[in-house]
Amino acid sequence: MFRTDVQNTLFDVAVVGGGLAGLATAMRLQAQGRSTCVLEAHGHAGGCAGYYRRRGFAFDVGATTLVDFEPGGVGAELFAATGMPAPAVERLPGYVAWLPDRTVVLHRDQARWRDERLRRLGDSPAHRAFWGQLDRLADVFWGASRAGVRMPMRTLGDVVHNGRTLRVRDLPLARHVGGTLGGALRRHGLRDDDPLVGLLSMLVEDTVHSTVDRAPLINAALGITIRGAGLSRAAGGMRGFWQALVRHYKSKGGRLYCGWRATGIAGRAGDFAVHGPRGTVRARQVVSALPVETTAALSEVPGVRAALEPFVRRDAGEQGGAVVVFLGVPEDEVEGRSFTHHQLLRSYREPLGDGNNMFVSVSSPGDLASAPAGHRAVMLSTHTELAGWEDLDEAGHAERRDKLAALMIEEARRVYPRLAERPVVREVGTPREYARYTSRPRGAVGGVRQSPANANQHAVPHDLGVPGFWLAGDSTWPGLGTVACVLSSRIVADGALRRHRKAERARRHVRRAA
Repeated sequence: MFRTDVQNTLFDVAVVGGGLAGLATAMRLQAQGRSTCVLEAHGHAGGCAGYYRRRGFAFDVGATTLVDFEPGGVGAELFAATGMPAPAVERLPGYVAWLPDRTVVLHRDQARWRDERLRRLGDSPAHRAFWGQLDRLADVFWGASRAGVRMPMRTLGDVVHNGRTLRVRDLPLARHVGGTLGGALRRHGLRDDDPLVGLLSMLVEDTVHSTVDRAPLINAALGITIRGAGLSRAAGGMRGFWQALVRHYKSKGGRLYCGWRATGIAGRAGDFAVHGPRGTVRARQVVSALPVETTAALSEVPGVRAALEPFVRRDAGEQGGAVVVFLGVPEDEVEGRSFTHHQLLRSYREPLGDGNNMFVSVSSPGDLASAPAGHRAVMLSTHTELAGWEDLDEAGHAERRDKLAALMIEEARRVYPRLAERPVVREVGTPREYARYTSRPRGAVGGVRQSPANANQHAVPHDLGVPGFWLAGDSTWPGLGTVACVLSSRIVADGALRRHRKAERARRHVRRAA
């Protein structure tokens, strides 16, 4: 049970879900003098960008790198806003994409990347025009995203705010909001260019969980260029990153309650109640950093479920899963490569997923927080359709899991020929494990597959119109991944602060009138 002092505390904001969106929102509010708590169902914070430990190894279970945590970037803004010293990181030079017939290095250095993509993927006028359009969109909308552009626009204030995030000369680019990446490729005559489309397909599946033909053009442009915003790996991987965030949050007076699973959210603005087996937490405002369908199921707050049900129905078929092979191996199995991160495509003709588009992440040499001396932690991850893992008995699930893991290891041997010959740890996570350990419905990870029908102006709003109740995370604008979650936390924290100030003014007015 909770201590009596906790149950008798009225927090300014209770955040349900200790993933990156949830903890970042709480950090921002705590830094502004608001009293906050984060309620996390599992043993430590992290969510789908977290980690777990086994036999001296620390494995990243989702994100393995940090993007845009450089000076001037999204992550750096979070640190500045919360007074947090930037954690120790290794600046990665990029990573290697292994296509069926060539390799392409996605350099951090933008001049080298521009040269590499033309040299390895085609230097025709059409290629140059296509990349030029993508770069222009990315430059403009990265700037708008960092400036806090709000989507979906629901008020005149949103329209005015968003107009200020774009320069007048850039406003015509807004016409691309309804376009797709496939449409742009067709306009340039490049839709049948296998190497180009193969690389872009991998990048948009990883960043907007979509296909080339369905991915919104602007979102795809941001996802494709995201590595240029700066790629880094925290010392100790995601474990080291989360330890730094939690330590800072607690040092500012924030309260993190792990092993605290919410079973219901009730009440109204000024007096919400988050119920769980360990007791009830009361707060003036609530932020749900859980998936939309989970929030809808938990909420007893008038108006929330009705507001979310259309989005739940719309996106029911747009969820995806992941399979990850976790390997703790002797260091000599992964030596000989200057890059520690790689992405592999086995075939241009087969659908992506289940090993065809696989990311390989290896902990850095000497990172003893991730692996014992003389060893390295390796994560092999691929997307998968959820339906293929459902209705399997234990034997059927084990057979499919082991077959796919063997395929993934064999594919990764294109990069590291001796990988997993003598593993100290060899474990596999499937949607069934993600459902068990993250409580994500069906084991879905990340947000929904983005398309013009559910992104941007059609995204799930942070503010449902229910005073004091907010949504944060990768099911809302701007979408998927760690960068999106940090941007989402800024929008939600700003809204919660405005609400808090308005409520305080109202209370002062009542006191003066009395």
